[in-house]
Amino acid sequence: MGIVNVTPDSFSDGGQHADAVLALRHAQTLLEEGVDILDIGGESSRPGSAQLTQAQEWARIAPVVQEAVRWNVPVSVDTYQPETMRRALELGVDIINDIHALQRPGALQIVAASNAGVCLMHMQGDPQTMQQAPHYDDVLGEVRQFLLDRAAAAEALGIDRSRIALDPGFGFGKTLQHNLSLAKHLEALAQTGYPLLVGVSRKSMIGALTGREVAARLPGSLAAALACVAAGAQIVRVHDVGPTCDAIKVWNAMRA
Repeated sequence: MGIVNVTPDSFSDGGQHADAVLALRHAQTLLEEGVDILDIGGESSRPGSAQLTQAQEWARIAPVVQEAVRWNVPVSVDTYQPETMRRALELGVDIINDIHALQRPGALQIVAASNAGVCLMHMQGDPQTMQQAPHYDDVLGEVRQFLLDRAAAAEALGIDRSRIALDPGFGFGKTLQHNLSLAKHLEALAQTGYPLLVGVSRKSMIGALTGREVAARLPGSLAAALACVAAGAQIVRVHDVGPTCDAIKVWNAMRA
């Protein structure tokens, strides 16, 4: 899954693809590098990020989504706004990627009325406050139970389990130690029966472990992606599609 941020303030590439022309050019590059899914988002979810109105979010991503759905490649929209979900699904997107796990009023019903896939992510708090003082008694157990509860809620409204993927939400209301604990036990999440999606690319946990600034986190991100794939992740959400594809191809070949 390749990240297409149509944002001025994302932590890694804010402003680089902030208008439709730049975002579509970036998406084309990701396709050339071997991406399987394009994930288009209009609102940054970095810690402390500002929240947009639904109209602001849709104005950013609408022209990008309208063009991308014509390219015969799976398109995901990264949003927690039910109205954005509805509009994106009307345009023909394949996946809704929701950091709030369809908890906003109406979100479950909108996705259930479609044939689209959905990714349900765990987050403690919200992007504005999530990193202020995250706390868990049992991070793995709590994240796992939350994801299973949200999957059950989705299935109860008619979203078939084959349409659901789960994301533990690395860095979303979690300290470095929380992230490492989840990584150590990622197989337990991969064994829930749902496909597992992970996003660790260029995140602060990579910086904390390597001492590298965002622009220099590719080697650490590749190592993290491979570790997640080895633990059973079926989708990795990344900025650097070409290098990640190469790393996984070589790793798979050598392991085989």
